[in-house]
Amino acid sequence: MSFSIKENLHHFKKDLASNVTLLAVSKTKPVALLQEAYDAGQRDFGENKVQELRDKHPLLASDIRWHMIGHLQTNKVKYIAPFIYMIHSVDSIKLLEEINKRALSAGRKIRVLIQVHVAEEEEKFGFDMDEIRSLFSKEFIDSFPNIIFCGLMAMATFTEDKDQIRSEFMKVKKAFDTIKNKFPELTEFNELSMGMSNDYQIAIEEGSTMIRIGSSIFGSRK
Repeated sequence: MSFSIKENLHHFKKDLASNVTLLAVSKTKPVALLQEAYDAGQRDFGENKVQELRDKHPLLASDIRWHMIGHLQTNKVKYIAPFIYMIHSVDSIKLLEEINKRALSAGRKIRVLIQVHVAEEEEKFGFDMDEIRSLFSKEFIDSFPNIIFCGLMAMATFTEDKDQIRSEFMKVKKAFDTIKNKFPELTEFNELSMGMSNDYQIAIEEGSTMIRIGSSIFGSRK
């Protein structure tokens, strides 16, 4: 059977509700494969390395929405600030301050998702649930005028225990709802980036508005 990026995209998109965005995780993939996905109608692409983002951005169409989904070091923000559509992996106040600063320098506002650490694995990044609950305040929001807070991002524990995965996603959705209801001034706080190839269906059932799919679209990484 021949491998088709177009067919793979169709497979995912045909059953997605209109409020769920398919993010094609294109890390390590050559530009030719991204172009193939673009030609098939895909516009949202996720990368986890700044250097790859910088290299690919000028080689592809200007209407692509680039998403930074990997851990982002503060000293790398300046390289993507002029063009990045959304940063999913905001895991510290220091990083928020740098994004705000670089967005101001670039004369734009940058969309961000706050990363929540809800999984068992210690090596995963993000604010823990207690920190998320206390993070948002009017003063906090007002101190980042060049940032658009768009929602939360999380990764569940890598496990086959579906009940655990569901429980973790439910916790993030509850935190998301609490923030959204408490701060109506966050008019674009509408995104919940949860779910990858192995757990995206559970994530959608628990309220995800953005799923991150890589190898199931582009094939396994070499």
